[in-house]
Amino acid sequence: MYTYEKKDKQGILKIKISAENWNKAVNEVYEKTKGKFTVQGFRKGKAPKKVIEQTYGDTVFFDDAFENVINEEYNKFLTENKEVVPASYPRAQMDSFTVDNGLEATLTFDLMPEVKLGSFDNLKTKRKTVKILDAQVESEIEKEREKHARFVEEDKPCENGDFATIDFSGSIDGVKFDGGTAEDYRLELGSHTFIEGFEEQVVGMKKGESKDINVVFPENYGAENLQGKKAVFAVTVKKVEKKVLPQIDDKFVSDTTEFETVEEFKKSIKENLKKAEEDKAERDYEVELVDEVVERCTLDIPASMIDNEIEQIVHDFEHRLSHQGLKMEDYLSYIGKTLEQFKEERRADAEKNVKTRLVLQKIINKNKIVATSEELDAKIADYAKHYGIESEELKKNLSPNDYAYFENDIVMTKLLDFIKSKNK
Repeated sequence: MYTYEKKDKQGILKIKISAENWNKAVNEVYEKTKGKFTVQGFRKGKAPKKVIEQTYGDTVFFDDAFENVINEEYNKFLTENKEVVPASYPRAQMDSFTVDNGLEATLTFDLMPEVKLGSFDNLKTKRKTVKILDAQVESEIEKEREKHARFVEEDKPCENGDFATIDFSGSIDGVKFDGGTAEDYRLELGSHTFIEGFEEQVVGMKKGESKDINVVFPENYGAENLQGKKAVFAVTVKKVEKKVLPQIDDKFVSDTTEFETVEEFKKSIKENLKKAEEDKAERDYEVELVDEVVERCTLDIPASMIDNEIEQIVHDFEHRLSHQGLKMEDYLSYIGKTLEQFKEERRADAEKNVKTRLVLQKIINKNKIVATSEELDAKIADYAKHYGIESEELKKNLSPNDYAYFENDIVMTKLLDFIKSKNK
């Protein structure tokens, strides 16, 4: 049995478990876990409960039993009181316990905050006007020229813009260091790939020429053992190539693209740039509009919700680092911060994330924004068409999570359309 009260934006649930139910819970734990215990003279899983308790202690089954009975009562309470929405995991405190009288415990948990929606009148967010400049088109054309560049070997002193194939070996005080030696390295002069002063001294060298290049590693160089050190690189130029870019004319366009003329090519580039810029402008507009709507709402978010969001942010960041072969502790060491400092820097973002989710859910609930079965079918059909498969065939392979993804996509689209409709 239980009693419940709301106090200071928290739920307080007092639970009382009879001795009969407590003993039942202990016996259930024994039956479930007895196979884990090794008792001399008994085969695993065959030792009587009393013998296990004598061997491992009278309370050996108590922790699991306590967790089970508390969770059962807590879930029963939530099922019978759907208006109570916890915002955090409950914190359990044992108030009293005896084998003969059972136990009493108190669960305390934060409650989901009340969201007070602000007025949607006079929203001020505006869409950005998209304008594609000639310079943007020319930049895309230059990228196309770069993709079709030719490299012509020349017997002349190399200059900025040329590609020099070199062997080099670096040393400090006459001792070679790790990572300072390479053969057949193709270096674009003027690209600032190497430390300051290196490429500048290669300029003017010819094929077959060798010389020593003197440099100083920056104080903030990635490898600590090289920071601020003077180094000498023995460099030999093995090849000098000049990059030759094609002329953009009708022949080049017809040979390398689906278009016949430069004019058609430029028009297509401009249209694609405009579409991309308009899509980005629309996304930016939606983000700014949602931010404005959220700022007009008031709610008092429990600290536990923000802390949980910070933990999720850290977890997601660790996951992304792992794909790059990095560990969180190594990253923190590199940026010179502790995990607590890293978390604190993300507190504002975490609070914004939680507030935005709660406000948007409030708008969804208040305005009964849902995905109908017809809309869900249409969304799945579009997805199937995009991948060239039959809609019914796709449905056979969809999991509940897949359906939830499609449903959420529909709801969020309708939500954004609703908010946009309020922006006059």
